[in-house]
Amino acid sequence: MSDIPPDISHDQYAVRLKKLQDMRAAGSDPFRANAVQTHFSGEALKAYVDGADYTVPVKVAGRLVVIRDMGKSQFVKILDQEGQLQLYVKKDLVGDDAYAAFKKLDLGDIIGAEGNLFKSKSGEITVRVDKYVLVAKALRPLPEKWHGLSDLEQVYRQRYLDLIVNEESRKRLMQRSRIVASIRATLATRKFLEVETPMLEGVAGGAAARPFVTHHNALGSDFFLRIALELRLKRLLVGGYDRVFEIGRVFRNEGVSRKHNPEFTMLEVYQAYSDFRGMMALLKAIFADLCRDVIGATEIKHAGSGQLINFAGEWREARYFDLIDEAVGFKLSALRAAPDYKAKATEAAQKLGLEIHPGWQTHEIVNEIFGKKIEPTLIQPTFVTHLPKELCPLAKLNAEDAGLIDVFECIIGGMEVAPAYSEQNDPIVQRAMFEQQVGEEQQNLDTDFLLSLEHGMPPAGGMGVGIDRLCILLTGAESIRDVILFPTLRPGGAP
Repeated sequence: MSDIPPDISHDQYAVRLKKLQDMRAAGSDPFRANAVQTHFSGEALKAYVDGADYTVPVKVAGRLVVIRDMGKSQFVKILDQEGQLQLYVKKDLVGDDAYAAFKKLDLGDIIGAEGNLFKSKSGEITVRVDKYVLVAKALRPLPEKWHGLSDLEQVYRQRYLDLIVNEESRKRLMQRSRIVASIRATLATRKFLEVETPMLEGVAGGAAARPFVTHHNALGSDFFLRIALELRLKRLLVGGYDRVFEIGRVFRNEGVSRKHNPEFTMLEVYQAYSDFRGMMALLKAIFADLCRDVIGATEIKHAGSGQLINFAGEWREARYFDLIDEAVGFKLSALRAAPDYKAKATEAAQKLGLEIHPGWQTHEIVNEIFGKKIEPTLIQPTFVTHLPKELCPLAKLNAEDAGLIDVFECIIGGMEVAPAYSEQNDPIVQRAMFEQQVGEEQQNLDTDFLLSLEHGMPPAGGMGVGIDRLCILLTGAESIRDVILFPTLRPGGAP
């Protein structure tokens, strides 16, 4: 290895690099291929038998995050996937040379150790180390203990450091993994098949959103990163897969906010011979299992309002236009067929302090009232049903009012967590609804999807659950970036 570069300005980096050179000069390679690990930290803590000190052997591995030097012995702590574990390293046990080398280790170094469990005088379960090995030398120091990572830009760009020093972040992002695992288990017990569908699409369909465009060199064609999973999964209903779901990444070339990231994770689930009310029952079952297996309670505290959200009680059901009428203070819904409906909706929205774009269609104006004045107030689980047909061309028209669709939007904690539909399976009606779309809700026409419907799709209920938003809700995170391991950032930013 060459000498330390002359432009190294970080003193600790230079010192650690010199240590690495010395180790290699002495014939030791601190970057090992493996380390035997029989227990994670949490498993080691559970394996201890009270009153049976030094009888339970373990082999553990992790990153040094605490070092307390006591002369001829050291108490250190390592961090692994399950948390911290204390080790006791004594000169008499590991030998003079090994102890001298151990004293040269730095915070951030990764070691493997083996020994027996005991309880220290302070009552902490500890590994008395018989042998250890340095498996990875950390050339860069960890962030300072008390200051940590205070710059959010650095938190998101260097998530690996955030996971090391911020226990809250580590627990929140591990909670996300458990949430996804619980959902998969719930669906598996109900005989849903997990499938994978293409991320590259010839037509960006299934939602109204601006797609990312890429070029396939071999095929000489442009493709879109998918904006939804829906149209592919419905083709599988046609093909005879009666219960399917996918948990997949979706991409939309749009803005970022506390609740929006350009790439995000969706659960979409479709059940033949069901409808949107069947999806209500399924969503409640998903939450019941999450409460039992992940949260450990049937209530959580809403981070914004401080209210307790109760998942075990009755989930409210309210019709969309009933909520609109309540918000504007008169029966706006009674004017839906009147010639001055748009003018009245605009006037009502402006009285609520909303800015209305002159080119908006009436349903967009009304939905602005819902999104800005109603949705944020719905803290307890609420199924908002029977939305205007213009908001989703893929749903079944209501039998009693063809201007409405048989859908729900589940609002919890003031944000939409899950929309669900009685799926439109009439190919003639489906084509007409696609072609009648206007304004921002317009979608690209997927003719192959329409062709698949002409072969016959069974009646079905379908639902989408935003995994990121669900994690925001259940972990109390402030932003979608806090529940995504590597959120989208502007390229080139220096840590």
